[in-house]
Amino acid sequence: MEKKLLNSPQHSDEHTDTVVAEMFLNHVLIEFKREKIRKEIDQTLQEGNKELFLKLTEELKKIS
Repeated sequence: MEKKLLNSPQHSDEHTDTVVAEMFLNHVLIEFKREKIRKEIDQTLQEGNKELFLKLTEELKKIS
């Protein structure tokens, strides 16, 4: 059984924390992008811009 000293660096814990933080940030970034694209889609619908609407919906599909 591995003994861990109270004040020694815990490299595996640091790595796990880093991985979890990166996963969280990636999730938040993707959600931000989705929301931004959805707002842009709403705007294109109001403007009647079919070409941009189709482009944005494809972009949304790629990140979903």
